[in-house]
Formats: sequence, structure tokens, C-alpha cells
Amino acid sequence: MQTDHPLFLALRTVCAWAVTLLLFFPLGWLVLTAFKTELQAIHVPPLFIFTPTLENFAEVQRRSDYLLFARNSLITSVGSTVIGLLIAAPAAYSMAFFRTRRTRDILMWMLSTKMMPAVGALVPIYVLAQTAGLLDTRTALTVVFTLSNLPIMVWMLYSSYKDIPPEILEAARMDGASLWTEFRHVVLPLSVGGLASTGLLCLVLSWNEAFWALNLSSAKAGTLATLIASYSSPEGLFWAKLSAASLMAIAPIVVFGWFSQKQLVQGLTFGAVK
Repeated sequence: MQTDHPLFLALRTVCAWAVTLLLFFPLGWLVLTAFKTELQAIHVPPLFIFTPTLENFAEVQRRSDYLLFARNSLITSVGSTVIGLLIAAPAAYSMAFFRTRRTRDILMWMLSTKMMPAVGALVPIYVLAQTAGLLDTRTALTVVFTLSNLPIMVWMLYSSYKDIPPEILEAARMDGASLWTEFRHVVLPLSVGGLASTGLLCLVLSWNEAFWALNLSSAKAGTLATLIASYSSPEGLFWAKLSAASLMAIAPIVVFGWFSQKQLVQGLTFGAVK
């Protein structure tokens, strides 16, 4: 069948819409539930036509201080991303342009650390944070988020640096450029796309991180993931309020991701720019 045949185009369009609806249905249902009352949220059959209410959003703010959790998420996400880039950029630079026999082994070892379940490192990290008096602090979350994303950052920036033609660096060295001058005036401007995609992706990963936020923080340093988890109780789930809290938690990062989707796609392909 020809790809430009009307029947093929119609079938492809139907399949694309079906996949799109399947992917976005949970988010759409979350939005609908956030504007329902608790009785409407558990109504059988489900209600698609109802009178919207903003009471759930007001209740979330009254009960949990949404702005505090949002501020914690913003500080820990941005802080861990900035610190991670400051560490990963020179590390990836040295591995990309000053390779040794162990460079590949180090890169593979760093990547392998992401394969270990986070729960395997929970006890030692929890004990370290408790001993240092950092439990329920933004400092502990920022450090853990940074270390968690660092292997991904190094790999993505390494891939981005490898796209830089070595002839440009050789020309800079022949002109007498020092190591710092080469990195600052040649490498960084040429890899700004890779840096942006790396930072954006790791910012999203830190914002969405729930495991460490739930285990290392509570009331004072809790992120939006902690806020959402607080709406689960022994009495059951408050679906309408839980949906409102979830919508308030994901709305900032969804809007941010929408405007940064080009860089995020590059990040999901390990910083490829070609």
C-alpha cells in the first residue's frame, strides 16, 4: 500500500488520535476530577457533566500550604541542577578530550549506578543524613538529587562534547589558549545546546522525584511529592482533593516542559544535536 493512499492516511490519522487519547486520558481525567466534589469523584457511573468547583484547590492551600511545598520543589530542583552542571561539565570535558584507558570503564560504571534500585541505598543515606542533622532539610534533598542525576548529566554532556570537531580545539591550542580559556571560550559556546537539554531534563527529573522526598523530608522540607502523598490516609483516598493537589503539583513543570520540549527531546536522546 502506498504511503500517500487516502485509506492509509486515514488509518494513520485514526491510530495517531487513538494513541494520543490513550496517553492523555489519565491527565484529562485528573483535571476533571480536580473540579468535582468528593461525592462526584466517586460517583458510579462517572460524571462527565457537572458543576465545577474550586473548593478542592482552596482546601489544599488551607490544609497543606501549597506555596511552601512548591518553594521547596523549586529550590531543590534548581539547586541540584546547577550544582550538577558545575560538576558534570568539567568531568565530561576531561573524559571527552583527554581520554585514558579507563575512561570508558568509568563512564560505564557511572551509568551502572543508575541500575541499582534506590531503596538499596536508602538505609546508609538516611543514617548519614540523620547523623549530620540534615533530615527534613532542603540541603539533604539537593545533595541527593544532585548525586542521583550526576551520571546522566556526565553521559549527556560527554555525548554533546564529542560532537565538537577536534580541529577547532587544536586551532585554539595552537593560538596559545590555556585549558581554562579553551573550555570557557570554545567548548562552552559550542555545547550550549547540550548544556541546556541536560539542565532541563535533570530539572524535570528532580522536580518529579518522589522516593527520596518521601523518605528524607516531611513538613519543613517536603516537596510537592510529599504534598500529594499526604492525601492518602487510613480512611481512604480523597480523590477530588488528591487530584487538585496533583494538578497543582504538575502544572508548573508541564507548562515549563511545553515551552522547552525541543531541548527536552535532545536531552532524552543523550544530548544529541545532529
